[in-house]
Amino acid sequence: MSTLAEELERYVAIRRSLGYELVEAARTLKRFVAFANAQGVDHITTDLFLRWKDVFGSAGTCTWAERLAIVRLFAQWRQGIDPRTEVPPKSLIPRGSYRRTRPYIYSEQEIASIIAEAARLPSLGGIRSLTYTTLFGLIAVTGLRVSEAIALDNNDVDVDGNVLTIRRGKFGKQRIVPIAKSTMGRLIAYAKERDRLLGGTPKPFFVTEHGTRAGNYSARYAFATVCQRIGLRPAQKFNRHGRGPRLHDLRHTFAARTMIDWYNTGKDPEREMIKLSTYLGHSEPEHTYWYIEAIPELLELASQRAERSLAWEDSR
Repeated sequence: MSTLAEELERYVAIRRSLGYELVEAARTLKRFVAFANAQGVDHITTDLFLRWKDVFGSAGTCTWAERLAIVRLFAQWRQGIDPRTEVPPKSLIPRGSYRRTRPYIYSEQEIASIIAEAARLPSLGGIRSLTYTTLFGLIAVTGLRVSEAIALDNNDVDVDGNVLTIRRGKFGKQRIVPIAKSTMGRLIAYAKERDRLLGGTPKPFFVTEHGTRAGNYSARYAFATVCQRIGLRPAQKFNRHGRGPRLHDLRHTFAARTMIDWYNTGKDPEREMIKLSTYLGHSEPEHTYWYIEAIPELLELASQRAERSLAWEDSR
């Protein structure tokens, strides 16, 4: 009978052939299978999952509920091959109510420090530092999701029209994102230097030293490393990410700063909100309105505007 590691390779290959990227899921399952091998266990059980959870490290309930869901899918697939397999029950880790993490809003100086430090990342031939400097900068000035940015192909970057085509947005939605000429200029400069270093033009826009597409996990690891170096995250042993401001918070910062600018320049937030919601690729405007409650500065500005409106109504 094939080993769990061999079956995992088959499982990942089959699901990827069906269109699933499985970056995080594959990483989680590799750790789970490595633990099983170290324990001398060749099939999945609920007890095995719980023992893995005990030694894996600290994480929130939502994170462990997601890991449980990943292992359950693999176990369900394995059960058809090995009847000894137990599918851990969904109720093993109740998800509870979902709570959004309060966003960290970077200052302009912090973003500048992140970009500068990313340029100093160890890099074979200079590709890694070049890629992450440009990737982090693009997310900061456009609010793209990390997954959307790294999914860009060269054909998605319209140099003449100054727009990006997001083909793999959340829930599979596609959209067009206009960008500033200065931003496009940085992307053009990146592509030119990337092609020079690689000796050719790859299909993905953001690449590794080997010319393959930059990965979600690698981008987050590079960002965590940069944040530790500039003091935004505490230093960690064994190359751990640690806790602190996230790469995704660059998107939150873009949205928050855009909305703050509306209030400071007298624009109508209700009218602008639909534009921003579309630009960010939110499925509902309510997802964009969330920033007002999540960010104290925005809540204060919104409250001040509401008070002025009420005062004006009373004076009529």
